[in-house]
Amino acid sequence: MMMDHTLDYLRESLSNWIEEDELAYRIYHKLENSTYSSERDFAAHLSQEEIQHLSELIKKEMHYANQEQDTVRLAQLNEVYEQLY
Repeated sequence: MMMDHTLDYLRESLSNWIEEDELAYRIYHKLENSTYSSERDFAAHLSQEEIQHLSELIKKEMHYANQEQDTVRLAQLNEVYEQLY
């Protein structure tokens, strides 16, 4: 069985924001302290406020990944983004 690293990419991206953004820290903390079977499972455990905020952060991170031509990161973050709504 292949390991899905989608949430690992999300965790890494969120780590860029946790020092200056309390809500990003709370979302990161959820990832660190719980085990989710998939990005859909993770998204189901977020509040509406967290979903909205995470959506904005992921858009910024996807833009950066696109500029850096990091297609793997872009695809992984997009998978999470699609599960938010």
